[in-house]
Amino acid sequence: MPKFCLSPRQEDRTIALAGLVGGLLLTVVGAYDRAAAVPAWVMVLPFAGMAGLELLRRTRTVWTVSVGGLLFAANVFVGSNLATVVMYTDLLYAGVLYGSRRMSKILHLTGGASTLVLSTLTLLYATVAQALLVAGFAALVFLAPVWTADLLREHRERADTERLRAEQTALLAELDRREAVVAERARMARELHDVVANHLSAIAIHATGAQSLARRQRRDTDDPLLAAMAVIRENSVQGLAEMRRMIDLLRARDETSYEAPKLDALDTLLAQAGAAGEAAGLAFEAAEDGVRGELPAPVELAAYRIVQESLTNALKHAAPGIVRLGLTYRPERIEIAVDSPYRASAGAALPGARAGLVGMGERAGLLGGSFEAGPDGGCWHVRAVLPREPGGAEVVGVAGVAKMREAS
Repeated sequence: MPKFCLSPRQEDRTIALAGLVGGLLLTVVGAYDRAAAVPAWVMVLPFAGMAGLELLRRTRTVWTVSVGGLLFAANVFVGSNLATVVMYTDLLYAGVLYGSRRMSKILHLTGGASTLVLSTLTLLYATVAQALLVAGFAALVFLAPVWTADLLREHRERADTERLRAEQTALLAELDRREAVVAERARMARELHDVVANHLSAIAIHATGAQSLARRQRRDTDDPLLAAMAVIRENSVQGLAEMRRMIDLLRARDETSYEAPKLDALDTLLAQAGAAGEAAGLAFEAAEDGVRGELPAPVELAAYRIVQESLTNALKHAAPGIVRLGLTYRPERIEIAVDSPYRASAGAALPGARAGLVGMGERAGLLGGSFEAGPDGGCWHVRAVLPREPGGAEVVGVAGVAKMREAS
């Protein structure tokens, strides 16, 4: 159920209206102490003025307490009305709660002095019992609301201080976390640069050297060795360029400068795969169905990487034949299908084997899609479904996990 809550302005109006109605009701029924020489309508003036002051209890604390004190004194002389007393205690309460610290100290001193003076005068001209009664009543009127408001204000200030401290602690923790992330990314960038990038540079250099050596040996331009060296050099240079972009991304605090590959580059990707797989008897075909339209960057990047990894796996593991790539664009999702001739491998797995399958499954799962990969008859099938609007992180489908485990 929705919680009903009044605004501060509405609360002040409600208090003023309640005080005015209560005072009128007490006056009508005669529940007040009125001097015989005072007309009945005069009794209305103090609590009516007090009700008006209630409208300014938060914004004009000094004026409301000062004028309220005069109205309270007038109420005592013309005839005491309980509504006037109650509203005056509320003005004292609001003066401490919403006023300055100096206001609080002044009301503590004046309240204590008023209680002391009234009880002393009563003791001089009346009995001890009456003096104690006056002292108790004066303490309830002048001191109790001041003490209550002071305790509440202290509690609120302590709560605000603790909340501010908690926010500062959370901010410091977030800054520490960001610094740790930046430091880790910088470490990863150094490792990629010093290890992987250097190896790719060495591969490109050696491939270039091999090409130069073949030319000096006057080999035929159609020599398969020259074609293989060209593919090795081209792929190593491209991989080195992407590695350097990734290193720049890891070292940059602003990730918007990173230009992620897009599906528009699939033709180039297929051409490179075709050139690399020609010697192994592999051919590549691609077909697209539907309207691609505008895709969110994470979805387009995931689709490109899944296709890229699938083609790379086909180059490494597929039997001679045709590798077919299919992209189907639906209104709410993208379907990726890669079919390649299956070749069972009995040799020992290389370091990092099956990591590509896991990576493709993670890319699809993080976008709220699904992924499956595994052999079926004489083909190796890769199936991925990516939503056009990325959803929450999901794990890879049970069927996909089962097939990947079976394949491994």
